[in-house]
Amino acid sequence: MRMDWKLELVFVPVSDVDRAKDFYVNKVGFNADFDARPSDSIRFVQLTPPGSACSICIGEGLTDAPPGTGSNLQLVVNDIQAAHAQLKANGVDVSDVDVQDWGHFVYFADPDGNRWAVQYIPGRDALDREGKAASV
Repeated sequence: MRMDWKLELVFVPVSDVDRAKDFYVNKVGFNADFDARPSDSIRFVQLTPPGSACSICIGEGLTDAPPGTGSNLQLVVNDIQAAHAQLKANGVDVSDVDVQDWGHFVYFADPDGNRWAVQYIPGRDALDREGKAASV
């Protein structure tokens, strides 16, 4: 029997939970799924990129990692120009589109310096529509 191993939550260390939540929801466009304080020392905020099966978690009392030291995180989109335009229009300091053979990228960081890449994979849309696995 095969067991699925699903990555569904990634912790992102931030210094100011409300500022980070505002950035991810109102500037980047993540959905605010959950925001609770189960105890005086813990605040758990779960945010999910539209269409993603994996969320990020920010909060208080969740990790010992210093703010801004989150792993380099990557989102994948089907239109890099639209993603770039949305981020820029929402006031995110986003890079120009970087076109590489293996993908087109834009880069940004949250207010604490956690770094993100947004990738468009040329040809992936056609493969996905045909029901074939896209190789990356």
